[in-house]
Amino acid sequence: MASSFWGALGGGGLGLMLGGPLGALVGALAGHVLVDREGAPFGPAPRELVFTTGLVALAAKMARSDGVVTSEEVAAFRRIVVVPPEERERIERLFDLARQTSAGFEAYAAQIAAAFKDEPALLEDVLDGLFLIAAADGAIHEAEHAYLMAVAGIFGIGAKDFARIEARHARRPEDPYLVLGLSRDMDDAVLKRAYRRLVAETHPDREIARGLPEEAVAIATRRLAAINAAWDAIERERGLAPEPA
Repeated sequence: MASSFWGALGGGGLGLMLGGPLGALVGALAGHVLVDREGAPFGPAPRELVFTTGLVALAAKMARSDGVVTSEEVAAFRRIVVVPPEERERIERLFDLARQTSAGFEAYAAQIAAAFKDEPALLEDVLDGLFLIAAADGAIHEAEHAYLMAVAGIFGIGAKDFARIEARHARRPEDPYLVLGLSRDMDDAVLKRAYRRLVAETHPDREIARGLPEEAVAIATRRLAAINAAWDAIERERGLAPEPA
């Protein structure tokens, strides 16, 4: 996972590996000033490093957007960003630094979007993680919602997909179809096939098989729970036999 890089290289080395605004942020944490530049001298940064560092930076900027960091949001952040105990303080210092810096979230989001341009599912994972943190206190506040929409726009996630992702977190049990990105007009057989395909595509085991960091696996686990809850509601509504375990 990405956190293993911290112990191996230290903040300065990570900053050089990352490059760009995320590298500059990590370099500042290590007490260095790194030039904000395109790319990094060691070639493309490992995607797990970009994923975790980017998620931390964007989560910090989101906390700044509404001016309040609740205990529930902190707990959600700690559940999603999985690091060894000895590295926890360093990750949280990175969060605090990103929250306090004047650098805009747009630069971080753009670097993540460029890094994962060929893996849009990873961009959705990052946005899902931000939604999980924002919704941890029971509500997604107006400033947080505007922030999430702006990040989605930089990621190239359109309004329809944004609504589908949001529905997994905004607690709208009256519209389980939106959670699945499906339509009430679909017949039972089509719905079942679509649900099974969605489960296969979003299952945490797939994230593990792709070598993604623990943060992505944690996000996928919570996303699958929301998908299954929505499907249970559809089964009850339509009187369908439960899917086999």
